[in-house]
Amino acid sequence: MHTEFQQIKTMRKIILNLFLIIILLGSFLVRFYKIDNPVADWHSWRQADTASVTRIYTQKGIDLLHPKYHDFSYLQTGVFNPEGYRFVEFPIFNAIHASLVKVFPQYSLEKWGRLLSVICSLVSTFLMFQLGKRFLGKWTGLLSAGLFAFLPFNVYFSRVILPEPMAVMFVLLSLVFFTKWFDTNKKIPIYISAIAFSLALLVKPYAIFYGIPIFWLALVKHKYQLSEVFKNKLLWIFGLIVLIPIIAWRFWMAQFPEGIPFYKWVFNLEGIRFKPSFWRWIFGERLSEMILGNLSLIPFVAGLISKPKKEEIGFTMSMGIAAFSYVSVIAAANVRHDYYQTLIIPSIVLIVAKGAWVLWNSKEFYQPFTKLIVLIALIGGIYFSWNNGIRDFYQINHPEILRAGEAVDKIAAPDALVVAPYNGDTAFLYQTKRSGWPYQGQPVEELVQLGADYYVSVNLNDPQTQDAMRKFEIPIQTDEYVIIDLNRKRMPKN
Repeated sequence: MHTEFQQIKTMRKIILNLFLIIILLGSFLVRFYKIDNPVADWHSWRQADTASVTRIYTQKGIDLLHPKYHDFSYLQTGVFNPEGYRFVEFPIFNAIHASLVKVFPQYSLEKWGRLLSVICSLVSTFLMFQLGKRFLGKWTGLLSAGLFAFLPFNVYFSRVILPEPMAVMFVLLSLVFFTKWFDTNKKIPIYISAIAFSLALLVKPYAIFYGIPIFWLALVKHKYQLSEVFKNKLLWIFGLIVLIPIIAWRFWMAQFPEGIPFYKWVFNLEGIRFKPSFWRWIFGERLSEMILGNLSLIPFVAGLISKPKKEEIGFTMSMGIAAFSYVSVIAAANVRHDYYQTLIIPSIVLIVAKGAWVLWNSKEFYQPFTKLIVLIALIGGIYFSWNNGIRDFYQINHPEILRAGEAVDKIAAPDALVVAPYNGDTAFLYQTKRSGWPYQGQPVEELVQLGADYYVSVNLNDPQTQDAMRKFEIPIQTDEYVIIDLNRKRMPKN
């Protein structure tokens, strides 16, 4: 009897691991959809800023303390930036990205940027399984991994050239190892957790909100005695490892104000926090439609309101509080830009997985009708999320900037400076592979004095473009774009 029980247990473990492998493989494959896209799809401006730091690293060498990008203008920082400094996240992503491009040049810079994010996402999928298994059960852990792997919103934003997928990976790694310390009391896991959390903050400082579930675990471990938490020297060491690097980085970058983009707006621009529009955009448009495809709201709500089991110790609730705190504090940025919600996907996934499992096993509702509802909610949610706009994220809406950029690259010297006005969007400037200005905020003559060599535009009817065309020679002009040589003035007609 004991042998038979062991065989069943072993078989279940094999099946569980097989499903996990299938999820990981599927996660990898779906993220290969349009992996060769140029940096001209959804949120290309932010991807271009990240990718341009990497490009400069590949050209001039990796300098972690002085990251630079192509934008010289004062649009993002309010200060003229002739060195092109880019002080946002600590450039761990860019350093790894540039190293991959150098070691494996058979793939383009853009493809390696996307692949790096895909790799981080695969690791995160496995870590989601570990978290879900620990707090919600092994099959719910599998569901957590599956949702993380296949939610269309997360699929797109975990194959972009952005630091968010790496930050999510480090956050989940920190949570998994902090949980191991919680369970075993061994010191090594808490040190690994601290290092991972420190890296998460360096990559994306907003990851600090995941300190809430970490603090919750510490509080539970000390039987809800706050004084005991503060007496634990190991937790003080944890805090120092986490905070010293990010504090040092912030002090260092303060020396380069021309490279620090405006950031105060991200909190509560125009008093957006908790206005009706805040709730509509965050919970109506983003959470409901884009992430959960409306139907998956059913298990999400069930996960929110269901009581935690003893082994869960309220961990899912603490993750939900972390997510809500994040979108509430960083309110304006979350309303304006959907990629900011990448950081809350782990919380959403755990809540949905918990709710689906509660409904699936509930005896309070008619079965198997409830199971059918759960399946429809999960599968339908993925389908409608894709159709609610995620599939449009992959489109290249303005291919003319690619062709114009290639044309500039053919005629301009490698160190030429380019004016590529595109409403401040740096994606166009990035296509030229040159540094310069992504918009024209001053007369073209002043830009020439600052060193501008070429002016390229895809808006031939723009008054500023027309002005430059009258004053300088035009080596290339098509129906789509014009390239103006700012080093050659036009001779006035007699």
